Amino acid sequence: MAKPKREKKPDPHYVAFMLGAQEALGHPVFRDFFGPITLEWNESAFRGWAVMHPDGRITANKHVRGTAAEWAWVVAHLVLHLGFGHLDAGRSTDPAARAAACLAVTRFQRQLRLGEAPWHVPQDLPGSNEEQLAELWRTLGVPPNLAEIGCGGAEPDHLPGPFAFSKGQLSWPDRLAVGLATAAREAVTDAGHAVAAEVRPDGPWERARRWFIDMFPLLGALAAGFTIVSDVDLARSLRISVAAVDAGAAEIYVNPLAALDPEERRFVLAHEMLHAALRHGERAGPRDPFLWNVAADFVVNGWLVELGVGRIPEGVLYDPALKGRGVEDVYDEIARNLRRFRKLATLRGRELGDMLDHPVSHGHASVDGLDDFYRRALTGGMAYHQQLGRGLLPATLAEEIRVLEHPPPPWDVQLARWFDRFFSPLERVRSYARASRRQASTPDIPRPGRVTPVVHDKDRTFGVVLDTSGSMPPQLLGKALGAIASFARARDVPAARVVFCDAIAYDAGYLPVEEIAGRVRVFGRGGTVLQPGIDLLERAADFPADGPILVITDGYCDVLRIRREHAFLLPRGSRLPFSPKGEVFSFK
Repeated sequence: MAKPKREKKPDPHYVAFMLGAQEALGHPVFRDFFGPITLEWNESAFRGWAVMHPDGRITANKHVRGTAAEWAWVVAHLVLHLGFGHLDAGRSTDPAARAAACLAVTRFQRQLRLGEAPWHVPQDLPGSNEEQLAELWRTLGVPPNLAEIGCGGAEPDHLPGPFAFSKGQLSWPDRLAVGLATAAREAVTDAGHAVAAEVRPDGPWERARRWFIDMFPLLGALAAGFTIVSDVDLARSLRISVAAVDAGAAEIYVNPLAALDPEERRFVLAHEMLHAALRHGERAGPRDPFLWNVAADFVVNGWLVELGVGRIPEGVLYDPALKGRGVEDVYDEIARNLRRFRKLATLRGRELGDMLDHPVSHGHASVDGLDDFYRRALTGGMAYHQQLGRGLLPATLAEEIRVLEHPPPPWDVQLARWFDRFFSPLERVRSYARASRRQASTPDIPRPGRVTPVVHDKDRTFGVVLDTSGSMPPQLLGKALGAIASFARARDVPAARVVFCDAIAYDAGYLPVEEIAGRVRVFGRGGTVLQPGIDLLERAADFPADGPILVITDGYCDVLRIRREHAFLLPRGSRLPFSPKGEVFSFK
């Protein structure tokens, strides 16, 4: 009797390729490519990973051994070549243009966070326009570390040639545009924010928003994630003349009674979206909020006029003399000429900022994950805008968007660095007070053992002035205290001098760092007075003269005067009622 044939096991490398391709093409940005893209797994005449054909065929090299995550990166890279329109004739014979194209795609891929690069990609990639880089590299040569960041290595990974879609089908770049808008909507929905248009889906403000999604790639993905609220009563309660924005909820509030034409509505929406996405409100720091808002208005309006987005409404802040200057620079100019700028109006109204610094009761609560959405929407939009050749961007705008590619460290990392300035972990030393095991070769010779130096609380400590009023969110307070305890323990700080403050200051003495959170009680007696707590620490005979002080508050406190090293820890969105001299960390 013949033995049954064993079922042939699938090639694990082919399985990894298919899993990676499914992961890439299942991403919202690439879903519209799923049907037209075809996959081939065969012998390849080139030595790279894969190559893209103009008709959407991906030929993968079956001799390459890669993981699913690496193949996901490769497939996404090749599909982006299609979306960026890189398959034009002449590029395959121009090494500089090929390298610039792969660099542009790789920059965009970093924003997607999809898959894992199978080859080394430098951390700092040039931020110049693709055409400018290609022109430069034709003269100077392609840098060696950027010559092989495509899927073909030293060979082309995308082949030129025309490909005509049938009537009614979307072109490759159009499919990418639709995918970017879809991904933006899903990113906001996943963050817990239900995307909703205004009451009338065919209303004038919704049509203005749709224009960005369909026609203006720089802000298209950003516009897809915003909710426009057009309500007369809400506009009246917030004293909104034309528009205002809540960056924490991705909502733009417009006054339906404002007499604007379609071009002016586009200008207003772009203005408010850039305020939110570039986080202008959070960047004010200790500056005057209204003057900072005015400075940001001048800069944003200058960008939009230069870009030709809509038409600037009458009475909106604009000064051609401020062209090319950043928000901080314009703020300094305003601060020197207060009489000229104090009575000017934003889109919200006279002496009112259009960047709302508090949640609107009608709307949604602040949404976690919006920072990442804003960053991806703007950086991806800029890359796509440049690839389609929609014109050069103002230099200061491009610079601010590129800064988003390198976001600041999280608050806990910044706080850890602050601790490192004052406390380094204790190094163990050798001492005969603790004997070590003697070496077998010299058993008669005693040797010192390793011990950690004994540290007294008063020698190695810091002060904590803690706002325990009812306005402090208990959950956030616990998170902050937990982080402080872990940082202190990691740096061999045995205890901290803690002062609880509400209407009065209560000295809790030296507490083991791991017990601080367990000792805290949040009261609800109203306003907070922190200065007595600061004075208590600065005058205490048993507190070191160089001991730093960490103040944890929600900002609803008195004006503080601190004469030694200090820092503030505030819930995100809170602001101190004075200009702090120490560092400020915002936790969430």
